[in-house]
Amino acid sequence: MLLLPCFGSLSAQEKRTEINVDFRVGSRVLEPSLGSNATRLSEIITLLKDVEKCDTLELTGVTFCGSASPEGAFEVNRKLAEARLATLESYVRERVSIPEDLINRCDASIAWKRLATLVEQSDMEHKEEALHILRNVPEFTYNENSMLTDSRKKHLMDMQYGRTWNYMKAHFFEKVRNASAVFVTIRPKTMEVAEEAPKDTVQVIVPVDTVVTAQEPEIIQPEERKPFYMSVKTNMLYDALLVPNIGLEFYLGKNWSVAGNWMYGWWNTNNKHRYWRTYGGDIAIRKWFGKKADEKPLTGHHLGVYGQLFTYDFEWGGKGHMGGQPGGTLWDEMNYAAGVEYGYSLPIAYRLNLDFTIGVGYWGGKYYKYTPMDGHYVWQETRNRHWFGPTKAEVSLVWLLGRGNSNNRKGGVK
Repeated sequence: MLLLPCFGSLSAQEKRTEINVDFRVGSRVLEPSLGSNATRLSEIITLLKDVEKCDTLELTGVTFCGSASPEGAFEVNRKLAEARLATLESYVRERVSIPEDLINRCDASIAWKRLATLVEQSDMEHKEEALHILRNVPEFTYNENSMLTDSRKKHLMDMQYGRTWNYMKAHFFEKVRNASAVFVTIRPKTMEVAEEAPKDTVQVIVPVDTVVTAQEPEIIQPEERKPFYMSVKTNMLYDALLVPNIGLEFYLGKNWSVAGNWMYGWWNTNNKHRYWRTYGGDIAIRKWFGKKADEKPLTGHHLGVYGQLFTYDFEWGGKGHMGGQPGGTLWDEMNYAAGVEYGYSLPIAYRLNLDFTIGVGYWGGKYYKYTPMDGHYVWQETRNRHWFGPTKAEVSLVWLLGRGNSNNRKGGVK
């Protein structure tokens, strides 16, 4: 609790006290029972009442500010900040009488300065670059037609493909949300009023980022434009074997991804009984690691597990081999494989990677041997395959898609 020197003179040195009050995400409502809110809110009320009773001090200004953390859309943040300011002012003025001419209201909507302070006090990677953006890049940049072309938030979200932004969101934004503030300025009554702030003025800063209201809590969902990473790829080994194929991979966060591939090559020719048929697919869960993976999602080393389902019919002027039930579909006693894989994805262009992957595991399922004869295919034998060894090989051309998913950005944190 702040103690006021009602007797004697104030020190010439400015004194500041910071008090944070917690609130729930997207809400303009204070819950006094949440954390230490009741104690913290009482400090600002006690301070103002003590100044009102004090014979040696006088109140020269009270400034109310409302703000929010930067992850929401600007318009959402602006409305939320205005609502917090209005309700905060109402809460304080219902308990303490403050002359109207001493009331000031700020129009900031995002607590950039507080975020910069938290970044500066941290040991996060690329701290200096983040501080440069927070302190020097304009909050908004417009062209000659008054159209928004750039912003401070965009620069932060682009750092290290979103890793800087995600780090700050995980470590700082919860504290930044406690950013609405009451600025109370007091001074000795015996001091002459100057046009500029006197040196022996004591300014007590009480940041509060929430308010009390009788209404039910209102939750405003922030509209974020988060980085998004995915890729479309084709295995050039299959392409060389005239088996068209396509794959998709989605980044899940924290260096995890899920990938799926599909192939379909059902070529048929009766010229000396040549058949080259196969179709099926696989799915894999991957963990990315290494320096390149830390710098950019879907790049660098990766380990994973995979499962495959497929069927085939190969015959080249002699005996034929068919995997899966003759005349059936992929699901009719299909062949299957499962194993572990290792790979490396190498950047080769702005939105292109080259991915090398090899998988080792188990291949099982029935297969049939047959011989083409007099326009028919004569069954010879049925066998069960039990194979341990390489079951997957990829040299894939990867097209990077998604917001921020390119190979020429710099900076950021893991």
